[in-house]
Amino acid sequence: MAPTVIAFDLYGTILSTDSIVKTLAGFFGDEQAKTIATQARRYQLEYTWRISTMGRYRSFSELTRWSFRHAAAELGEKLSPEQEEAVMSAYDGLDAFPEVEAALNLVAKTPSIEAYVFSNGTESMIASSLSTSPSLAKSSGSNIFPASRIVSVDPLKVFKPDRRTYDHFAKVVNLESQNEKIWLVSSNPFDVVGARAAGWRSVWVNRNAQVGWVDGLSGAVGLEPTMIVKGVDEAVERIIKNNRE
Repeated sequence: MAPTVIAFDLYGTILSTDSIVKTLAGFFGDEQAKTIATQARRYQLEYTWRISTMGRYRSFSELTRWSFRHAAAELGEKLSPEQEEAVMSAYDGLDAFPEVEAALNLVAKTPSIEAYVFSNGTESMIASSLSTSPSLAKSSGSNIFPASRIVSVDPLKVFKPDRRTYDHFAKVVNLESQNEKIWLVSSNPFDVVGARAAGWRSVWVNRNAQVGWVDGLSGAVGLEPTMIVKGVDEAVERIIKNNRE
């Protein structure tokens, strides 16, 4: 039986971008830290879409740096050079969501799964995040993403959900023209819909039980997640079950 290829989004899916709040709180207090973290994530993603549409490129790391500057400035604050470096260092060590350890342990115990990280981050940024994340360092599944299992969009100089990024991944895993054999696991609706548009199967990780799938663009183009789950562990379990049926 051919292996099951799963592409895991990293930031916001495996790693919690909210875990940066602790570092920011040391500079601005709890309330402002939460606001800056939330807005920085918003601008980080917005920048990737805007710059791709413009036909320009800056690395995800550089856009992340500017997103924190933007978010702080909106509150009348400014990160000093030392504070900025502390924030970027903390971003390299984001903590994983609670259920991720169980998910990766299940992947490690399932030889039929070929797991990859598929991210907007640069390869060095991804590798650093995987190696320094506190909870991933303790997980027995933390070594399932060696360098050969990290796929970055950086060589393309364009960001997800550009169709070229999904085609690039398919080429890396030798599944060109077989996109339907690839699973994406992501908490980001734009990524989920982008994967579906490329012919992949996708699992949306919805950690907000009060709100279901409400993505308007999904409705406009008629593309929805293949599955909706509450956590990454459930995503892996259901993909395994699906492939056995």
